[in-house]
Amino acid sequence: MSDTLQSTGPDDVQLMSPLHAPIKRRSFFLYAGATTLMLAGCSKDNDNPPATNTTVDVGSGDTGVLNYAYALEQLEAAFYAQVLRSAYFTSLDPASAERQILADIALHEQIHADFFKSVLAGNAIRQLTPDFSGIDFSQRLSMGGKLGVLDAARAFEDLGVQAYNGAGRFITDPRNLVLAGKIVSVEARHASLIRDLIRPNSFMGDISAGFTPDTLGEDVIDRSVTSRTARQEKSKLPAQVLAIANTFLAADSKVSANSLVS
Repeated sequence: MSDTLQSTGPDDVQLMSPLHAPIKRRSFFLYAGATTLMLAGCSKDNDNPPATNTTVDVGSGDTGVLNYAYALEQLEAAFYAQVLRSAYFTSLDPASAERQILADIALHEQIHADFFKSVLAGNAIRQLTPDFSGIDFSQRLSMGGKLGVLDAARAFEDLGVQAYNGAGRFITDPRNLVLAGKIVSVEARHASLIRDLIRPNSFMGDISAGFTPDTLGEDVIDRSVTSRTARQEKSKLPAQVLAIANTFLAADSKVSANSLVS
């Protein structure tokens, strides 16, 4: 990740990203500290998220929602950290857009995970252990029954967007809703970039790949006309998201949201 960071002083590191205006890491964590104060009132909802040897429950209330997001950001950060060490990534031209995009996304996801850990402080769930045995990190695309790097990245980014969209209904503090909205907008940009790397101009589907004008984007947009979410981005409830996310987590790191939705 060193090629995406530019040191501007001993305590000041600047994020150099083509996805949005540069931000300072120090400023980001100052904001995180302010948000920690904002969330102090949420600690009553979930002082200690319940856990067993095999399951980590995110807890309840706004703290539970943020722990839920933290679990997903941990998973994404761990995935991209492994991508940066993979044979596929290291074989890319150092000046290529694909390498820069993946390095930038890796940095964003780690910042998201660090942010939630800082915000939640003593209410944060423990560090989770990923299980990426179903991903072939030497391959760009899926083959041999395993997900390739870009297909796995698309799956994680789409799942993240749908998770944030589905969790908004459980947030009670409007300031936390604004925070989640800002992060999901970044996740959506990641999703579109990964799709475009797989097939140019396919961020909303691709007619040449079988989509028609009537079905374009149907994998990310609810194209129905009668459902409550008609013509909106697709969303998933925590149980639906975790059923997928848990397949990429080790046996002792499965996550539940039973307290969040009860």
